[in-house]
Amino acid sequence: MMIKLKLLIVLLLSVGISCAQKTKTIETNEVLMGIDSLMVKKHLYTLASDEMEGRKAGTPGIEKAAQYIESEFERIGLDKFQDLKTYRQSFVEKELNLFNIIGVLEGKSKKDEYVLVSAHYDHLGVKENGSGDVIYNGADDDASGVAAVLALAEYFKNSDSNERTIIFVTFTAEEMGVVGSTYFGKQIEPDNFVAGINIEMIGKESKFGPKTAWLTGFERSDFGTIIQKNLINTGYTLHPDPYKAYQLFYRSDNAAMAKLGIPAHTFSTGPIDNDPHYHKVSDEATTLSVSTITETIKAIARGTESIISGEDTPTRIED
Repeated sequence: MMIKLKLLIVLLLSVGISCAQKTKTIETNEVLMGIDSLMVKKHLYTLASDEMEGRKAGTPGIEKAAQYIESEFERIGLDKFQDLKTYRQSFVEKELNLFNIIGVLEGKSKKDEYVLVSAHYDHLGVKENGSGDVIYNGADDDASGVAAVLALAEYFKNSDSNERTIIFVTFTAEEMGVVGSTYFGKQIEPDNFVAGINIEMIGKESKFGPKTAWLTGFERSDFGTIIQKNLINTGYTLHPDPYKAYQLFYRSDNAAMAKLGIPAHTFSTGPIDNDPHYHKVSDEATTLSVSTITETIKAIARGTESIISGEDTPTRIED
């Protein structure tokens, strides 16, 4: 009788531990499910709508986009950057009044160490001549990246797990030559930034297949290997940039940070060598996969966890 009782106790304890582990897994998945496709779709379709008039820097259209991003930062509960009174970092360049939109989630034990999460919210505007569809909606380039920044801001705010301070930025005038990110870089102390997570064109399945993304400048630091380590057993994989001939590491906003030594890289899924919609008026939200965007955002959240928590610090980028 005593032996049977002991066996029953062991069995109950085993079941309890198993249930606890299962509950932990479910809770983790539920947190990641906070990055849900409905919210991602809302961000994407709003920013890529005709109402935004192609979001060209210096136009009324980009003003509408900026107001939307600001309202989301406010709703999420992000702080302002440095001494700014609003989420706008305003400056004049190319005789245009420009503004990056910046929100801050202060860290805990390592609040003086910063992680940058970014995408550009500008695009090409409206065709000067022509009939029919004349609006460059820029859904993949880069409303998809901005949707990711907003979703990640909400995720990390809700998870309350960031030991390091996260600075969320949507840059202006990337299409004019990474103007917004270059200005931002002049206002910061690079040594305080431990990583730059830039996101661009994540709306289409990558050449590596479902649940994959690629990273620019993979060999320039160990940032990518850290992400790969964190994605083990998630079903999602990260790969080095397969389009080396295009020099993509130097063509997005991460470049302005990387030249300061910050290990800043761009996540993408875009089929760069075979994309009929790139910089065309046909780059519409309807041509993208919301599920691909959502899964990639979740992978970025999971992949960067150890950097956000202060466990891992990527190596610096050399000139």
